[in-house]
Amino acid sequence: MAKIDLSMSNLDDLFPENFTQEQIAKGKTFFLKELSYEAHKFYGGKSMTIPKAGIYGFNWFNVWYTPGVSKVSTSIRENNDASFDLSNRGNLVAVVSDSTRVLGDGDCTPPGGLGVMEGKAYLMKYLGGVDGVALCVDSYNDKGEHDPDKIIEFVKMLQPSFGAINLEDISQPNCYKVLDTLREECDIPVWHDDAQGTGCVTLAGLINALRVVDKPLDQAKIVFYGAGASNTTIARLIITAGGDPRKMVLFDSKGGLHTGRDDIKADKRFYRKWELCEKTNPNKFDTVPEAIKGADVLIALSKPGPDVVKPEWIQAMGDKPIVFVCANPVPEIYPYAAKEAGAYIVATGRGDFPNQVNNSLGFPGILKGALLVRARKVTDKMAIAAAYAVANFAQKKGLSPDYIMPTMDETEVFAHEAADVAMMAIEEGVARLDMTREEVYQKTLADVHETRAMIDHLMKENFIETPPIEMLEEALAKAIDAVK
Repeated sequence: MAKIDLSMSNLDDLFPENFTQEQIAKGKTFFLKELSYEAHKFYGGKSMTIPKAGIYGFNWFNVWYTPGVSKVSTSIRENNDASFDLSNRGNLVAVVSDSTRVLGDGDCTPPGGLGVMEGKAYLMKYLGGVDGVALCVDSYNDKGEHDPDKIIEFVKMLQPSFGAINLEDISQPNCYKVLDTLREECDIPVWHDDAQGTGCVTLAGLINALRVVDKPLDQAKIVFYGAGASNTTIARLIITAGGDPRKMVLFDSKGGLHTGRDDIKADKRFYRKWELCEKTNPNKFDTVPEAIKGADVLIALSKPGPDVVKPEWIQAMGDKPIVFVCANPVPEIYPYAAKEAGAYIVATGRGDFPNQVNNSLGFPGILKGALLVRARKVTDKMAIAAAYAVANFAQKKGLSPDYIMPTMDETEVFAHEAADVAMMAIEEGVARLDMTREEVYQKTLADVHETRAMIDHLMKENFIETPPIEMLEEALAKAIDAVK
């Protein structure tokens, strides 16, 4: 059992040597939750707003505000696109949620999503050099129902202040209408990270996992466990990227998706699910055990585990099975158990296990690339370009069963991602600006390095206070006691 320090470089070593793998896995989850709560309380959240322009004398107040700023207002009035140059709009993202589907915790009430939305904004800044603002909204209508039209109207009203919108943690089926409507009706990119973001990084992980086992995408037999916003979008992106829908089967809580699912067909709000009913599962499998036989890939985004995905399902899969179990905060089966059942490659949504397939590897670079060329939307081709940027970056470093994805501390992956997304935006005609790939790459890298240098300076000068080591020790002690 190692002594804890602020770096927390290897969480497994913090637990007693006589702990089982299951105890360590459960202990890490408990520890991270407890420490997160205490750290958020210590800092009062994790983000703030600070100026990026200086005050060099009293009259600079008159430059940044009235009367000088009047010229900025009238210039933007004459040309609204000037707002991208004369304000922070061009590097600013609204992280919008009604908090109805927060991680694996469900409806957390509107303010309950603030921790996640602030976290999203934090990662945007640290990983992509993008400013983000957490906006959790009340989507209830007069009938006490969550109304997608309220979110749509809210986003339309605020879009003049932002360069892009990141939708997050909106439950289905509302998430489909919100995204599809806003993508078409807004003049800035609207990105649903639970859907498009998770789809993008999962495609990246799948590309490399199939490279490791030497199986082509169009030949892969894939079972999807869970048919929410994430998995339905993952399936759609895989199909767009060349996967064969006839070799895919999706499952929701009522069984397999196929043309016999009249319950889905009858509810027009679930039109995205019905599209997949029409394209996938030609054999009309209704149970996982029958669909999983000989499958190459299992992609689970359902509900937190660890006993949701069964070992016998993995045992029934084909040669060198690939298992993605990406429920948060606890995967549907722990990686060690999946490996014991025969999985060759295992990926989760967590960074304390190998092969983290998490949208944090996607949205900072994707949104940065879209912002730099002032894209009007993020298309599916842009998302697929990002997926290949992530996959190819990892491939150049050398793939293995335990390394199919870059990690969040591999800074350059976000710059490559931004550059490829920007080039695809230009190619598809949705960009306002024309830049070279190298210009986007270097600008992204410079902004990320600037952000990290600033944070390092704030930490060094104690403007960001160092949390007491006792906070970590107490959280670890509670975790150890909880799983003994």
